Amino acid sequence: MPEVEALRRWLEPRLAGTSFERVELASLSALKTVALAPTALLGLEITRVERRGKFLALGQDGAWLVFHLARAGWLRWYETVPASPARPGKSPLALRIGVDSGAGFDLTEAGTRKHLAVYVVAALQDVPGIVGLGPDPLADGFGRPELDSILDAAGRSQLKGVLRDQKVLAGIGNAYSDEILHAAKLSPFKPANALDDAERDTLLGAIQGLLGSAIERADGLKPSELKDGKRSNMAVHGRTGLPCPVCGTTVAEVSFADSSLQYCPGCQTGGKPLADRRMSKLLK
Repeated sequence: MPEVEALRRWLEPRLAGTSFERVELASLSALKTVALAPTALLGLEITRVERRGKFLALGQDGAWLVFHLARAGWLRWYETVPASPARPGKSPLALRIGVDSGAGFDLTEAGTRKHLAVYVVAALQDVPGIVGLGPDPLADGFGRPELDSILDAAGRSQLKGVLRDQKVLAGIGNAYSDEILHAAKLSPFKPANALDDAERDTLLGAIQGLLGSAIERADGLKPSELKDGKRSNMAVHGRTGLPCPVCGTTVAEVSFADSSLQYCPGCQTGGKPLADRRMSKLLK
């Protein structure tokens, strides 16, 4: 979410007040809605650039372009959009957008597993993933009572799964849940309702402090710089086998069926390694 929020802030002054001039779909599978055709956006003024969880939305009430970049998707910005039209093919290109200032962007997705999603809707609540989002932990009014309610409702569900579930908390995801738990010195497998008051305060501070500082670091970076900026500031996520920057213990990993988590045994589990759960679907 920090990188998506930074992307929103970077796009807003460049797109607000412009109008859609080109909307060219290169990956038919990326489009998840049918009520409005992409061409319905042509000529529409972009009055707002908004974020909901990890979704970005451009447009105004009545017609929105909404997209979710998933794991391997990203936005490539152009001060002048290439003249060649976007066409279906084997390239990473999924969508090309041009506005009447001449600028615009491509949505691209690397790899063979395609999860980038594009929606053209009349209202943001027409996107199923937005309707089901939990509260944003950086929203005004989110504090201990809201976190307590989430942890208590989760029961004995493990903290890692609770933090990355978009229906529980919007926008944290896999990487930042690793970083938050490391900052809070909590095991990823600790039951959510087992945290005492001090641990809950620490977890809330880690969530809001880490996400907030990540947004500050990313704010103003070009889209092409955001992912490298994210990776360079990770303490445990993606750093398996490297020393923890806090205590020097080797960062460990637990693999699941479709993902993995990283943690520091020294900081988070009293020096004890967690069992590998490669075939588990617990965190799906």
